[in-house]
Amino acid sequence: MSLTNNDVQLYYEVTGSGVPVVFVHEFAGEHTSWTNQVEFFSKKFQVITFNARGYPPSDVPESEKSYSQDIAVQDILSILDELNIEKAHIVGLSMGGYATLLFGIQFPERCLSITVAGVGYGSTKDRSNFEKDAEHVANRILQEGIEKFGDIYTVSATRVQLQNKDRKAWEEFKRLFQNSSSLGHANTMLGVQRNRPSILSLEKEMKKINTPTLIITGDEDEPCLEPSIFMKRCIPTSGLFIVPNTGHTVNLEEPDLFNQMIENFLNHVANGTWPSRDPRSWSKSALLPDKEENE
Repeated sequence: MSLTNNDVQLYYEVTGSGVPVVFVHEFAGEHTSWTNQVEFFSKKFQVITFNARGYPPSDVPESEKSYSQDIAVQDILSILDELNIEKAHIVGLSMGGYATLLFGIQFPERCLSITVAGVGYGSTKDRSNFEKDAEHVANRILQEGIEKFGDIYTVSATRVQLQNKDRKAWEEFKRLFQNSSSLGHANTMLGVQRNRPSILSLEKEMKKINTPTLIITGDEDEPCLEPSIFMKRCIPTSGLFIVPNTGHTVNLEEPDLFNQMIENFLNHVANGTWPSRDPRSWSKSALLPDKEENE
């Protein structure tokens, strides 16, 4: 099925019935990257997956101006509106996780919860190197074509973990990436990735989040480790799950653990037992409370 947002058609699929859960894919993924999650969660939930603009069979706008972080957030909103969904659990990985976090900030009234996985690339005080890398990657995709460039990109520092753990899953991940749109990925890298805000710049906004939030990162996903801890410290309703010996594609590397953790989280949300952080857990001392008082 497809919907149109700002004259751009977005492809989406709906599986199962129940409380809606929307999965938002990463830069090197697409809606089928969530196959393990669709099979698991559709037994109890209505699962929605979609391809971002630039990822066929969604439209591939030619202009870079048709791609931005704000537009990615609006595309999630258009999915909910198209399906007449008032509120949903939103789960995003990497690029999709960024959009999920910002969706939670901008549209909390539409969120039952947010799960932010593998988020933080480029979240440094000086973003110039990241911006140069993003431009370099986009240029190589356009010059070499995504099939050739995919041979390099899919064995980057945070992708080799999947290759080592599950060769078959990695080969499918690589195949999907190499068979996608060069123009769509280049425009996404420039319009969305390069220009998105640093996690460090969202401190004030994140401190206002009261939507239940689960943060997930692999312990070998180096660019996302510190930003994940930063998000945990800022979002009062967040929990942080760090997956051992795992890189960026956490849902592919450890699908059972990923599903189990999110299922547990969603159950807590449904039962109203997902907590906000106790202010007493913040202390200047590692051993004593800031205020000594009886319970």
